[in-house]
Amino acid sequence: MGVPAGPRPPWTFLTSHARVLVTLHRDPGARLRDVAAACVLTERTVQSIVADLEEAGYLRRVREGRRNHYRITPGTTFRHPAEAGHGVAGFLALFRGPPGPGEVAEVSAGRARGSSSLPPRGGGSPRRSPAG
Repeated sequence: MGVPAGPRPPWTFLTSHARVLVTLHRDPGARLRDVAAACVLTERTVQSIVADLEEAGYLRRVREGRRNHYRITPGTTFRHPAEAGHGVAGFLALFRGPPGPGEVAEVSAGRARGSSSLPPRGGGSPRRSPAG
């Protein structure tokens, strides 16, 4: 049974806050108008998100001449308890730019060789049989 054709689902994996942070990480000197276009958001929404991120300590705005530049605060961690202790820097590193020509193949090949840090398929450690 195939997937019915139609509109895309109304959700995505990344929030608007994550998209704005990734975009500013890629281009710290970007105008908020350009960030809005890249994230498919309104400029006003991006202004509000930048204020949220600044207030929460994830980035700071630095005036350089007539432009703002945005600096990601090193050492920040995710806010939700499920991701507590995980640094935002690792997340941003995943989205440092568009994948290069061989990057996707390298990741796939690495996992095939068993070099992935992910647990084995089927969930984590193998079941142990009861002693006896």
